[in-house]
Amino acid sequence: MEFFDFGTLFFLIAAVVIFFQLRNVLGRRTGNERPPFDPYTAGRTQNKDAATAKSDNVVSLPRKRADNDEAYAAIDTFAQPDTELNKGLRAIKDADPSFDPKGFVEGAKMAYEMIVMAYADGDRKTLKNLLSREVYDGFVAAISEREARSEKIQSSFVGIDKADIVSAEMKNSEAHITLRIVSELISATRDKSGEVIDGDPETVAEVKDVWTFARDARSRDPNWKLVATEEEE
Repeated sequence: MEFFDFGTLFFLIAAVVIFFQLRNVLGRRTGNERPPFDPYTAGRTQNKDAATAKSDNVVSLPRKRADNDEAYAAIDTFAQPDTELNKGLRAIKDADPSFDPKGFVEGAKMAYEMIVMAYADGDRKTLKNLLSREVYDGFVAAISEREARSEKIQSSFVGIDKADIVSAEMKNSEAHITLRIVSELISATRDKSGEVIDGDPETVAEVKDVWTFARDARSRDPNWKLVATEEEE
């Protein structure tokens, strides 16, 4: 029998030691090891697994609708719940979720001033954008008669004291809101010679009007138009 020399024996021992160290560090394959990480397929695999788990274990539930009390909170500040006015405003809110009574009143007040002054000035262009066809025709007829007599209205708008919603309803797809408006106005009508024939150019008068505005809730046009006017005695 041949014997290994010292050098050969040394390398043999070293090889055995290295083998056992590698085995302890790397472990042995059992057939259950995870595959190597692939950054290009990992995302797709995770999404597929998640989708599978979702379809197998999750039952879709209907989304909870917004609390009606919260949706109608702004309306309830304008009208007591269970009143006809409150019901009418809620119907408008249902037809047009963007409807806000406070914003409507502010817009109606601005429209009121513009209409009053446009009528006094005979500004048909402004009136046409703010009035329904029927009301516009009535205003224009009155302006034309005034102009035919060479009369002019001298007006100064002081302000609005009150603007309250008194009724609201849906008529098919059209929302109608009626307001009682109390304003202060200085107004006088002069004839062709400049003499005052109606009103007083020096006195602030209180004017009470009941105006109705309307808008098609299906329309993309957000503007309301004046569809009826009545002067309160």
